[in-house]
Amino acid sequence: MRGKKILIGISGGIAAYKIPQLVRDFRKRGIDVRIVMTEAAKEFVSPLTLSTVSGHEVIIGDFPVLKGGIIRAGTWHIDLAQETDCMLIAPATANTIAKIAHGFSDNVVTTLALAMRGPVILAPSMDTDMLQRDATQFNIRILRERGYIILEPATGELASGLYGPGRLPDLPIIQKEVEDVLNHSSKDFKGKKVLVTAGPTREAIDPVRFISNRSTGTMGFAIANAAAQRGADVTLITGPVSLFTPRNVKRVDIETAYQMYLAVKKYYKSSDIVIMAAAVSDFSPVTVSRQKIKKDSPRKDILNLKLKKNIDIISEAGKNKGKNILVGFALETENEISNAKKKLHQKNLDLIVLNNPLIKGSGFGTGTNKITIITREGKIHRIKKMPKYYAAHEILNHVKQLF
Repeated sequence: MRGKKILIGISGGIAAYKIPQLVRDFRKRGIDVRIVMTEAAKEFVSPLTLSTVSGHEVIIGDFPVLKGGIIRAGTWHIDLAQETDCMLIAPATANTIAKIAHGFSDNVVTTLALAMRGPVILAPSMDTDMLQRDATQFNIRILRERGYIILEPATGELASGLYGPGRLPDLPIIQKEVEDVLNHSSKDFKGKKVLVTAGPTREAIDPVRFISNRSTGTMGFAIANAAAQRGADVTLITGPVSLFTPRNVKRVDIETAYQMYLAVKKYYKSSDIVIMAAAVSDFSPVTVSRQKIKKDSPRKDILNLKLKKNIDIISEAGKNKGKNILVGFALETENEISNAKKKLHQKNLDLIVLNNPLIKGSGFGTGTNKITIITREGKIHRIKKMPKYYAAHEILNHVKQLF
């Protein structure tokens, strides 16, 4: 950890009194810590204490003031955001979470959260009822989908005397999470252009109905987010999903398999690394009705739907691979390893990522994944079940070995 730099943002919650010890723990590990705090946070922890344990001036309020009453000038917030490897907001109150989720930048903490290019970690801390309100949970979901890392609040006795979730996570847990993130913040993908596909495609039957699959796009979005955090120039081609665009990622929306093929073709040659995580429809209707098909047409009980094969996007990419690193996914429910290896060689891939949707916590619609990474040489790397954000970094770690 020596030489790493983190920024800690403190908002106005009772758990702020714990942060000086966290700062001391980070500094013992050789991490350089800078601190910003809201005006409300001063009511819970002294800026002098934080300045003493961090060894740096603490920046406070909406318009930070230097010693002597001079307002800090210039783009200090951009400079500070670019100088640090990641930002931790602890405690993250309901108010601060709501502001960041909706793009407010009315104090130093929210301003820097918006300006940060690197990872931003939030440690929510508030009363149970506030935490469990629909508005707070919605804001947390927004931040997660945008690539912010949200720690699970601890359960225990709260300042109100109630018992439940909402406590600041234990300091060793916060420290480990931050150090895990710092391990991926070396910008080792800087200068690389990464193309990622994600989500399902939709193939129209009529103006109302379509053929699709269960993909939510979560894994592809996690890969795009992780690559951007590691310094890559990322383009994300996605089918219809209900996910927010990860920070610092260029997004291209498509609907059909053919539209995805055209988008991949457009960006493929200018990319260094192509990771095909989308669940592209294998078939589409031969004809698409211009009008909604009625239930009683042509017969009340049977509708014959004739399908044709869609273009195999990853095969086309493999035929024209050039110097690109090409990574595919294999979703298998039987003979997983042999089927994945067959696909890897048939499609001319460098790596293939295998998972089985029948395994609990793996596949579509989960926040976790249990993957196996197979190389062109046949090496098999089984990865334990983990959040998709960390699974994405595991994939990128293997891609990095192919640079």
